[in-house]
Amino acid sequence: MQLLPDPVRRLAAWCAVVLLVAGVVYVGIRLAVEFRTAVVPVLLALLGTALLGPMHRRLVKARVNRSIAAAVTCVAVVAVVGGAVYIVVAALIDTGDQIVASLKQAAESLAEHFGAAGTSLDDLASNARELLTKFGGTAASGVISGVSVVGETIAIAVLALFLVFFFLRDSDQAAGTLRALVPRGAADTAEAMARRAFEAVEGFMRGTTFIALIDALCITVGLLVLDVPGAVGLGALVFVGAYIPYLGAFLSGAVAVLVALADRGFVIALWALGVVLAVQVLEGHVLQPMIQSRTVQMHPALVMVTITAGASVAGILGMLLAVPLTAAAFGVVQELRTRYGSAEPSDA
Repeated sequence: MQLLPDPVRRLAAWCAVVLLVAGVVYVGIRLAVEFRTAVVPVLLALLGTALLGPMHRRLVKARVNRSIAAAVTCVAVVAVVGGAVYIVVAALIDTGDQIVASLKQAAESLAEHFGAAGTSLDDLASNARELLTKFGGTAASGVISGVSVVGETIAIAVLALFLVFFFLRDSDQAAGTLRALVPRGAADTAEAMARRAFEAVEGFMRGTTFIALIDALCITVGLLVLDVPGAVGLGALVFVGAYIPYLGAFLSGAVAVLVALADRGFVIALWALGVVLAVQVLEGHVLQPMIQSRTVQMHPALVMVTITAGASVAGILGMLLAVPLTAAAFGVVQELRTRYGSAEPSDA
């Protein structure tokens, strides 16, 4: 190694560090995927704790017992989520037939349009029946596996809710537990890194929730004014999609525009597109900089790469968890740079 120039040795050292970190990350991801039934509830519970922490702390400051405060917080979340689901489901049931009929009408119009090129609605129907006959067995097995997935999802949600309760109740002991697990010389650094990572996730969750609420309200009001069926359900879809930055807003907005096109025609669809684009401009140029200015900021390109990587690892759940986990990693990096980066000028 002494025969190599100094820049080459530095490059080799950085390559070794990058390979080591990549190997550790890869092994960690593979282990998380292998034990996803246990890992996913923990990650979801951490996100829930970051979002619900301020409410729990306010109750504790009001001299409410920590266990009672955690239980009240969890019950409030269940009530809010359950009520929201009930409203969305009721709205979709009331307008679901209308939406389906509108989409069917749009499909028939497209089929008639392409019928001039040799494709008729009868051809499409016969092809569809052939495909259903061919893949009927696969679809049946998919339904069976889908039932098991639903059961697993319910179990994960219940476990995550219980973990949120325990994380909130015992949050005052987290620092002491972490310091007891790491070597004494690294306890301060480990605690500072953990606090910075959790603060980054907490800020991301609060900011994203507030932005998602504003987006959903604005788009719901716009769709109601345009008399688009299922406006409340589409607004709820926008709210959920906002937790997947950029991609979620694009997909939920596209669904709203398609429903408007199917039911109200091309002109109303253009108005719906204008509402969606206006809300996205408001979010990107006003809400994001103003609300999340105190949290970890990530370039949109990095966010898209992170979402893609999360989708390749764990599908929709990976897309949901990728950005907050990356925000936590950025928080740790910032803490390390604050602690050790400032020491370089004084040593020089």
